[in-house]
Amino acid sequence: MNATARIRQGLYYAVLWGIAIVFFLPVLWVILAALKTKKQIIAKTPVWFFEPTLDNLQRVIERENFWKYLRMSVFLSLGGVMIALVVSFLAAYCFSRYKPRGTNFLMFLLLSVRMVPAAAVVVPVYLMYAAFGWKDTFLGMVLFYAMFSIPFSLWILKGFLDGVSLRYDETALVNGGSRLHIIFRVVLPQVKPGLVAAFIFNIIFVWNEFLFNYIIGGKSVTMVPVQLQAGVNSGGSADWGYIAGLSTIYMIPPILAIYAFQKYLLVGMTFGTVRGEV
Repeated sequence: MNATARIRQGLYYAVLWGIAIVFFLPVLWVILAALKTKKQIIAKTPVWFFEPTLDNLQRVIERENFWKYLRMSVFLSLGGVMIALVVSFLAAYCFSRYKPRGTNFLMFLLLSVRMVPAAAVVVPVYLMYAAFGWKDTFLGMVLFYAMFSIPFSLWILKGFLDGVSLRYDETALVNGGSRLHIIFRVVLPQVKPGLVAAFIFNIIFVWNEFLFNYIIGGKSVTMVPVQLQAGVNSGGSADWGYIAGLSTIYMIPPILAIYAFQKYLLVGMTFGTVRGEV
């Protein structure tokens, strides 16, 4: 590699690191604020060198109902996304293999659900849930998050399934395999990266969702983002130490999940098209 190529490569990585640092700065501020005292957080001049304290994190853990809200976040996120993955995989197999008339339009129609701002549909969703008696119920919130996770999961998984050759299906059929055997024992292992990518993308959405949980979840089905909003309005002023501590703890699970499965995310963002036919 000549000198020009090395300089170009160095500039390329410097720009990438610069962009990454800029996007990471708000996260760094939250983490540092969680380890500061109240005076250090609201100081006019930013305090970069300080003795860390765990008081904010301890206050969060000892807060009433914190563990209840955290468990609710885990159960709602996992429950909604897992249901969505099962439904999306079966629907994606149908669209990919049988290609019903109007497939492209149906795919666009399904994805358009995610294009609508949440605030625009919160009133009709509230009225529907109130009419069906689903408001303030765990099952109602799980079904809601599954409904909102299905369109994006379907798009990702259809891209992966389109990259899996029909020869797998034909070979299994010739050898006496049933359709269920083909779907779950032959095709499913080929699209595991797509399932993981869809899981990560949707779990982040559900994990951080606030509006619908606040409106139709109610006190009995409350997740941590709603508790975070309560901390903002605590005592008539924002309790920044509590907010930073709660945010730091709440960021840990998705960060670990993204780090563990990061190799699948790039493939997922390209909807499986980088794989080609296998």
